[in-house]
Amino acid sequence: MSRIATTFEALKREGRKALIPYICAGDPIPEATVDVMLAMAQAGADVIELGVPFSDPMADGPVIQKAAERALAKAVGMAQVLAYVSAFRARNDTTPIVLMGYANPIERYGIERFIADARTAGVDGVLVVDYPPEEAEAFARPLKAAGLDPIFLLAPTSTDDRIAAVGRIASGYVYYVSLRGVTGAGHLDTDAVAAMLPRIRAHVSVPVGVGFGIRDAASAQAVGRVADAVVIGSSLVQLLQAQTRDTVAPAASAFIAEIRAALDAIR
Repeated sequence: MSRIATTFEALKREGRKALIPYICAGDPIPEATVDVMLAMAQAGADVIELGVPFSDPMADGPVIQKAAERALAKAVGMAQVLAYVSAFRARNDTTPIVLMGYANPIERYGIERFIADARTAGVDGVLVVDYPPEEAEAFARPLKAAGLDPIFLLAPTSTDDRIAAVGRIASGYVYYVSLRGVTGAGHLDTDAVAAMLPRIRAHVSVPVGVGFGIRDAASAQAVGRVADAVVIGSSLVQLLQAQTRDTVAPAASAFIAEIRAALDAIR
C-alpha cells in the first residue's frame, strides 16, 4: 500500500479529514523549502503538494504564477525539486509528497528518467495539470509500476464520462477543482461542492480532495464537512512570500496548525 493510501486509511479510521497544503518549490527562499515542508508536516499536514515551477502555469492565478516566476529566477528546476524531496525524506519518512505541475518540465527531463528519479527521491504521487485522463494512460502505467500514484483533476464542468475515465486510472486521491477559473479565484460555493461529490464518488473509488477557493480555517472546515481532503494553496503561498528566512517556516507551521484544528473540530 502506498504512503498516500496508508495515510487516508489511517485518517478514515480516526474519523478525520486530510489536510493537503500546496507550496511552490523554491519560493520564496529556495534554501528554506525543506524547512517549510517539515514544519507543515509537524503542524498537521497529511500530504504535501510540492509545485514544480513552470513558466506557463495556465491553471494558476497570479499568486502561484508569481511564485513560479520567482523560483525559476533562482534556477529552481526539476533536479532541485527532487533534491528537496530527498532532503525531506531524510528527516520524514511518513508524510506523502505529491509533485504538482505541468507536462513540459517532466517531458524535458525525460519521462522514464523522471519516474525513476522521483521514486528514488521519495515522491509518492504526481499530478500533471495538462495530462487529461484520455491521454495519460501511457504515463500512468509506468508511474503505478514504480509505486507512484497518478492523481487527476476534476472540475464542475467534468462530464460523467470524464469522471469515469479518471476513476479507471487514478490512484491515491482525486483533486476536485471547486471553481471555474484559476487558482485563487472566485467565491467558494460549498453547497455546489456538496452536490457534485456524490457524482464523483459514483465513479471514483479513491478519496476526493477539494481545492481552489479555500482560504482560511472557516472555508476549510466547510469543505471538510463533505470532502475527504482539503487542498489549500494560494493563501498559503501568499502568506509565505512576505516572510524572511527566519520567519517562513514558523509562519507555515502556524497557518497549517490553525487549519488542522478547524478540520479536527468537525463532528
